[in-house]
Amino acid sequence: MLLELNNISKSFDTPSGVNSLTILDNLSFRVDEGESVSIVGPSGSGKSTLLNIIGTLDKPTSGEVLFNGHDLLKCDQNTLAEIRNKEIGFIFQLHHLLPQCTVIENVLIPTLADKIKYDNGEQIQRAKTLLEKVGLQDRSDYFPGQLSGGELQRVAVVRALINNPKLILADEPTGSLDNKSSLLLTDLLKHIEKKVSLVMVTHSTEIASLMDKKYSLENGQLISED
Repeated sequence: MLLELNNISKSFDTPSGVNSLTILDNLSFRVDEGESVSIVGPSGSGKSTLLNIIGTLDKPTSGEVLFNGHDLLKCDQNTLAEIRNKEIGFIFQLHHLLPQCTVIENVLIPTLADKIKYDNGEQIQRAKTLLEKVGLQDRSDYFPGQLSGGELQRVAVVRALINNPKLILADEPTGSLDNKSSLLLTDLLKHIEKKVSLVMVTHSTEIASLMDKKYSLENGQLISED
């Protein structure tokens, strides 16, 4: 078991301060190694909040988050930062590439904290290998402004994978792409690296159905649609 969420709740104070707004309500689910999971649901249902909790960017009001043997809610900030950098890859609807950096420079940004691997060329070679896998080996010296939307998201995928993470969290990664590019990117995410688990938030029921498991987030609960 790679990821296990037990009885997760998340509430926010309302502007009046009188009542709280519950987004996640006693939610539990699991993700195995190499498993792909989709989460659908209306805007404001808490999908991004759930991803942020899994990715250690936010904490639940109550509950337990276990990841790869770590109780995330008991880890200090340095440990959480290391987990985010080395064990979890993030992909968003907007690629967030640095316009002044080339493709390969953008891919290598998460590796800069590991100076030994960077200096001996190990990560540079991995970046080249991954870019070849996604068909961008001839774009490594291009700048983001010279790429199409689909190419930009493929670069974002490679950047998320560069440190050999165990889990990829993808928040609407195909939201700005046409249908063909969306399906190609989804297929890429599922198959580019074996044993990497994937949790994807999407509005597309077509893309959601391509995952091993499909959930709908409704009233703070994950409902299996398999």
